[in-house]
Amino acid sequence: VAVVSTQSSVSSGINAEYGGTKELVKAINFACIKHVDQRRKDPGKSPYINHPVGVMNILCEEGNITDIPTLMGAVLHDTVEDTDTSPDEILQQFGEEVADIVRQVTDDKSLPKAERKRLQIVNAPHKTEKAKLVKLADKLYNLRDLGKSTPEGWTEERVKEYRIWSSKVCTGLIGTNEALEGKIQNELGTYGVKFPYSDDN
Repeated sequence: VAVVSTQSSVSSGINAEYGGTKELVKAINFACIKHVDQRRKDPGKSPYINHPVGVMNILCEEGNITDIPTLMGAVLHDTVEDTDTSPDEILQQFGEEVADIVRQVTDDKSLPKAERKRLQIVNAPHKTEKAKLVKLADKLYNLRDLGKSTPEGWTEERVKEYRIWSSKVCTGLIGTNEALEGKIQNELGTYGVKFPYSDDN
């Protein structure tokens, strides 16, 4: 994959505004409360909060991202889409930058599923760097989950389609973080899916 690492360009100056560790812990606690009754679709029905915390961990541990607003956006990324949280609530609790990251990675559930998936592909290249980082880590987490177990009700064809769709989305994110893109390439390659995506997949 022809990619460049741009992690050093992720602004760290804003971290002081967010209070560093204190604000990150606040965001984690908020996500835990919002996702408390939700479960993943894996056979073991693992707690949903494992996912946003895992996405945040991928960014920090594997992507070497320490920017506080980006990590906050990661742990909060599904709150508006999948809980009763409003965009204004995120804005009031965590400020404009974090709210913007969450907004960029939130699907409009008033649209048909096929259209939401199409828009993820179309819009991926146009997101801010911090939103792209969250999208990469989110897709990597989900792809790894899919490799461990098939979600309840999913056919082999649906699993294959998800991997191909993920490759299309992530192709629009290339140039954001070399480490994460390499891991996505390896994960998809295990199942014969090319990344970057090409029509001869």
